[in-house]
Amino acid sequence: MFAVQPGTLGFGIAGCGLVFAAAFVLTRTIRNTFYSEDAEQGDEWRYDVNRINELRRLSPLYRIFYPLIAGLAVMNRGMFRGSLPEIGRELQAAGRTRFWTPEEYLARLQTIALLLMPAFIYVCVEIMGTPGVISALAMTGLTAYWLRRRLASEAHYRLFQIKKKMPFLLDLVTLLMEAGSTFINAMAEAVREFRDQPVGVEFGRVLAEIRMGKSRTMALEAMRERLSDDEVTAIVGSIIQGENLGTPLATVFRTQADFLRIKRTQRAETIAGEAGVKMLLPGILIMASTVVIILGPFLLSFIYQEYIF
Repeated sequence: MFAVQPGTLGFGIAGCGLVFAAAFVLTRTIRNTFYSEDAEQGDEWRYDVNRINELRRLSPLYRIFYPLIAGLAVMNRGMFRGSLPEIGRELQAAGRTRFWTPEEYLARLQTIALLLMPAFIYVCVEIMGTPGVISALAMTGLTAYWLRRRLASEAHYRLFQIKKKMPFLLDLVTLLMEAGSTFINAMAEAVREFRDQPVGVEFGRVLAEIRMGKSRTMALEAMRERLSDDEVTAIVGSIIQGENLGTPLATVFRTQADFLRIKRTQRAETIAGEAGVKMLLPGILIMASTVVIILGPFLLSFIYQEYIF
């Protein structure tokens, strides 16, 4: 018979309890990841409850870390009050889901950075020792900042894609309207043709809002506010003005398509003019490296000969 020490038995029971707790937490986390139960319709605003339920379905990160994201969102409303309108415009321009509020999306980026912080701490402490904790905190902040800048880059690139394809969509709408089609049918055909492009998505939202009862002016103004770009604002403003003045929409669309092509040509000329200035520094560096490679052996041989003598 083996005698079991009381202390050993206690440690064994405690270890089994910890293993059971870890298994329970892991099972619950996996269940919450793949299953989302709608929040109860209580005293909260009904649309906000529905928005949260949609975010739970769309974003596993939001579903798992909802308390953390909600807490960071409250903090962001006070700390980044001036930046939230810009983040909201970038969310719309980047084509992100409309269920995200600016403070919650910023909290999502901060949560990703916090989840990466243990890895940063481990690597920095292994390399630098205890002072590496400060470097890890700095890397966490830089990660959050990089994710924020990445959203701005995505918004800028999507706007570029929209302005690049918009002349072709307006040309198609113009041809269909001149052939006898109505505005709604012509827009629906153009949206179907460009359904895989950001411009098709944006005009698809315009078409959906018109079909739900909005006027064309209100739907176009909503797109202008969504994208918040100077060129798009000028184009949509010209279309709204032409409609208010009674100008045929086909003529307005053709004029704006030509205007966009002229702007694209001017933009290409500007980029080509800046390319020479941007290539100046790399050219100087290449020239300097070439001189070093050619004259280096002669200089070394001259130095070594003087050293020998």
